[in-house]
Amino acid sequence: MSHMYNKFSTYTKWGSATCPTNNFHRFPSVCCVCCHEHRGTNFSCCCSFFFFLDLLHCCSFAVIALMGFALRTKSFGFGEDIVANHWWDKIDESNEWERGIYYALCAAYASVSFVALVQLVRIQMRVPEYGWTTQKVFHLMNFVVNGLRAVIFGLYNSVFTIKPKVLEQVLMEVPGLLFFSTYTLLVLFWAEIYHQARSEPANKLRPVYFIVNGFIFFIQAMIWVYMSVSRAAAGVEAAKLFLAVISFIAALGFLLYGGRLFILLRNFPIESRGRHKKLYEVGSVTSICCACFLIRCVMLALSAFDASVDLDVLDHPILNLVYYLLVEIVPSALVLFILRKLPPRRVSDQYHPIR
Repeated sequence: MSHMYNKFSTYTKWGSATCPTNNFHRFPSVCCVCCHEHRGTNFSCCCSFFFFLDLLHCCSFAVIALMGFALRTKSFGFGEDIVANHWWDKIDESNEWERGIYYALCAAYASVSFVALVQLVRIQMRVPEYGWTTQKVFHLMNFVVNGLRAVIFGLYNSVFTIKPKVLEQVLMEVPGLLFFSTYTLLVLFWAEIYHQARSEPANKLRPVYFIVNGFIFFIQAMIWVYMSVSRAAAGVEAAKLFLAVISFIAALGFLLYGGRLFILLRNFPIESRGRHKKLYEVGSVTSICCACFLIRCVMLALSAFDASVDLDVLDHPILNLVYYLLVEIVPSALVLFILRKLPPRRVSDQYHPIR
């Protein structure tokens, strides 16, 4: 079990169709799950999965409600909300608070980027002979995304005041697009495991991943071109709504293949080594990524039509702090922690273990 699903296994070459799940045929009971031979055993599995979905929805709604309460205290000025609105505006208008918040974001992103780099180096030292595996690419992209955010927030004053406005949009949105590509790589990995476990062809999944991401970057580039030519507010709204849509798609991808893989792992024999650990990993990562992309979707959609909750502007430091903590920093840190285990060392071809 742990040999097959070893978090972007070292046996998965980046850019090839090879997948660690080629060994799934050793566990015929897994393939039977996807047929109709285990209908009787799927009841407890489905109950557990629905409980997992309810927990995910509760967590997502709780976080969104918390952000909604914060935005309400900023937007209204009746009774006790006057005090809340006062402290919020006082911090937003303070240069010291503004500088401290953006530098704190810079430090947080730099820390996550450093952790991803250290883990990448550890993996390379552990299995240098495998080249660029999916696991290595995932950590490299995390390093790049968080490193870019750290630089942007470290130079926040220059970034938020750069002219023309479209350049600011490009600088703030490129890391978000790369974040989408980084974490949909997890969806790709899970989809390969799921389809190969069912003896279904999975060689078209990687081309689909590249085509979808290429199409998204192309559409976003067209929006940037439109913004540079028209200089209308409609371009900014279109960009935010487009990012909201792809965030919702990413959440659906995690829910679809994370849920399917969760059910698949539930049907492994009880004596399977590492089954509970893999269930924990898949369930936790699915919950975290679904929640972060749903929050991103809601906030981007709101900011497209309400200037009071506009993101990526200089005079909304508290909103930016809460937003980026919830949708990028905390999820990235948690996922890197959950997937921290190093791949197994390769057994030398010259020596064979005694059987």
